[in-house]
Amino acid sequence: MKKRVILGMSGGVDSSVSALLLKEAGYEVIGLFMKNWSEKDEFGVCTATQDAEDARRVAEQLDIPFYTINFEKEYWNRVFTYFLNEYKKGRTPNPDVMCNQEIKFNAFLDYALKLEADYIAMGHYAQVEKRNGKYYLLRGKDKNKDQSYFLSRIGQRALSKTLFPVGHLEKREVREIAEKYNLYTAKKKDSTGICFIGERDFDEFLDRYLLAKEGDILSVDGQYLGKHKGLIHYTLGQRKGIGIGGIGTGEPWFVAGKDLKNNILYVAQGENHPALYSISLISEEPSWILDEPPKMPLECTAKFRYRQKDIPVIVNMLNNGNLHIQYKEPVKAVTPGQVAVLYKGEVCLGGSIIKSLEPLDKKYQYLHNH
Repeated sequence: MKKRVILGMSGGVDSSVSALLLKEAGYEVIGLFMKNWSEKDEFGVCTATQDAEDARRVAEQLDIPFYTINFEKEYWNRVFTYFLNEYKKGRTPNPDVMCNQEIKFNAFLDYALKLEADYIAMGHYAQVEKRNGKYYLLRGKDKNKDQSYFLSRIGQRALSKTLFPVGHLEKREVREIAEKYNLYTAKKKDSTGICFIGERDFDEFLDRYLLAKEGDILSVDGQYLGKHKGLIHYTLGQRKGIGIGGIGTGEPWFVAGKDLKNNILYVAQGENHPALYSISLISEEPSWILDEPPKMPLECTAKFRYRQKDIPVIVNMLNNGNLHIQYKEPVKAVTPGQVAVLYKGEVCLGGSIIKSLEPLDKKYQYLHNH
């Protein structure tokens, strides 16, 4: 009997090639498009509609069954509400990590198991390896496309049932396969941005859901520099869009901190200003791929945002279950709300949510006390 795989088809080239490879490997493949968001953009277009149509065409080409499932309610409750709450706290969340944790490898998995699937599959650039009865998450072969960062909060239950058909390939090879088989999505460009915002104006999108209140911009030394358009629109380390050029030395200004209570945005001038650097962080809600923490203290590497170079760190667990992550060298623009993802070589160990920072220079501690 063929093993049944239910594949999340997004309408992109990666999941299209995944469908082809699974079928060639002899699986019974069913394509499933997740409708997580239905809102139209400013041109009255809901990109989900187009993506679902692209996925359906590929499924037709490959002669596999194709269905659409609506997860809008789950997405709103488990991902979007979290996203808005994090912004209200003055943090910068990563909804794609949460979407994987809550929707793709949770709600989708539950649904697939009801359809008697042996496995689920996704077009992510990551790999799963079974060792001594445990399932390990490995980086994708294409280091430039590796998506293990976004998968850092899924555990054994999901991994034991997951296939990543393109994880061992380079993006270039995926495109070549799509073109060789003349797949409908072979030339489709990769989607960018957060799934529910897409290519839209991010600030405008936030303004529709959250109240942004104008307030003062101060330098980290207390000098008044102008007005900001609402703290939700700024993230630590941000350079563009602050709107205070031409003051001081002429070097660019960077966001260095936020005071939520007093609605103040703090900025520092010059890209190597000490106020922009931290030497350690506290992170909360750790989630481990093996479902249990590794032995502490843990020497490993970390990424504090996607595409960042690996940073050597030492990790300890605090009494309340939070992690203290100390870096070997000061790091710039580490951002609360983002995910600190830990690695041992090629293996992703898990991820936790950045809560607070220890600044390089103690006099800037006030920037991180909120």
